[in-house]
Amino acid sequence: CPCPVLPCPALLNRADVPRGTMPASERLGRSVFWKLFSPFRRPRQERVILARSESMPGEHVLKITITETTVIETDSGTWNSRSLTYLCLWFFFSFCTLFLNKYILSLLEGEPSMLGAVQMLSTTVIGCFKMFVPCCLYQHKSRAEYPPNFLMIMVFVGLIRFTTVVLGLVSLKNVAVSFAETVKSSAPIFTVIMSRLILGEYTGLWVNLSLFPVMAGLALCTATEISFNMLGFSAALSTNIMDCLQNVFSKKLLSGDKYKFSPPELQFYTSAAAVVMLIPAWVFLMVSHLSKTDYRMSCLGHDRAVSPCLLCAFPSQDLPLIGKSGRSFSLSQDVVLLLLLDGLLFHLQSVTAYALMGRISPVTFSVASTVKHALSIWLSIVVFSNPVTALSAVGTVLVVIGVMLYNKAKQAQRDTLHALAQAAAADPDQRPLEANIKAAD
Repeated sequence: CPCPVLPCPALLNRADVPRGTMPASERLGRSVFWKLFSPFRRPRQERVILARSESMPGEHVLKITITETTVIETDSGTWNSRSLTYLCLWFFFSFCTLFLNKYILSLLEGEPSMLGAVQMLSTTVIGCFKMFVPCCLYQHKSRAEYPPNFLMIMVFVGLIRFTTVVLGLVSLKNVAVSFAETVKSSAPIFTVIMSRLILGEYTGLWVNLSLFPVMAGLALCTATEISFNMLGFSAALSTNIMDCLQNVFSKKLLSGDKYKFSPPELQFYTSAAAVVMLIPAWVFLMVSHLSKTDYRMSCLGHDRAVSPCLLCAFPSQDLPLIGKSGRSFSLSQDVVLLLLLDGLLFHLQSVTAYALMGRISPVTFSVASTVKHALSIWLSIVVFSNPVTALSAVGTVLVVIGVMLYNKAKQAQRDTLHALAQAAAADPDQRPLEANIKAAD
């Protein structure tokens, strides 16, 4: 006989099954299922708003509302004095941090996890000082209320941030800077996808097409220095994806209308969460190193092994910072100063990046990051005396052309959104926003 046709569980209404006949575990699983997937099954109610900014007086901003309002970008984008200042400072601190990282990892045979830990600890301490000690650079205002899931949000973003830092350092240690930048050239596409899914930001056809010259140009800049390493490639690709995810989530936290965080706040809370997760990993590395030290000393015939107390008593003891050559990385006074300077530069890079991110869209930020990568390649050519190739020159020209095309396409899309916002204010019964934008494209 034919098998009975059973209704799909996803299509069942809760009222179709009597509550008393359903096991408690099944009811719990079903409620979790509906909670997890409810954002994907509901129709997206989006609208665009052209409004004056409360935090940026005198400027118009474009807002997109899904379940809450997020300021996507200021009306002038990057072309205003404050955004350009943040952009230049971000470029400068990023270049300094990049080359100091390369020096510590390559020439001093440092360990990526240790350098990432120093950066996270340094930026947390400096951020704590800025948050709780009044100073002229930043006056923290106490917050009346926090989001109900504040702790989970910060732990999640902190985990992404720490993972991005460590994976980036792993890729920097195992492959050339140029190869890591080649992998990162695909960042704008990942950002477009994630920004659409998380923020609801719509990028038109011409904006998406203008991203390809930018990505192709960066790939050409580095095509002549491909030194493939599977670990380095995997770390660079993972860094790329995690960095895009972190940028989009950070944009939501920086530009939300209900719970809006300032750049120093977001930098401090996410760094503190990353440090809390770092402590168990650091303890594990220390215990592992001490176990290896005990084993080596027992093989040499010593009766007593090294204990953690001896490690605390003798700061000159080598820490578990093994480089490519296998030798230990000793903490001299000069190295400590370099690590502290690296932590300070990393903090300044993070704060300026968050400040810029609060004023521009995630896709624009990703394009600016791609330009930064291309400039870092040319600076590495100057600093390390690498030969200049024709492909590098062509790639740089492509990046510049792509950025110009992106700015033109972005401006055209911004004008379209302005017209739609004004039409929405005049006629509330118009078609949905996305249909209008697609028609305009």
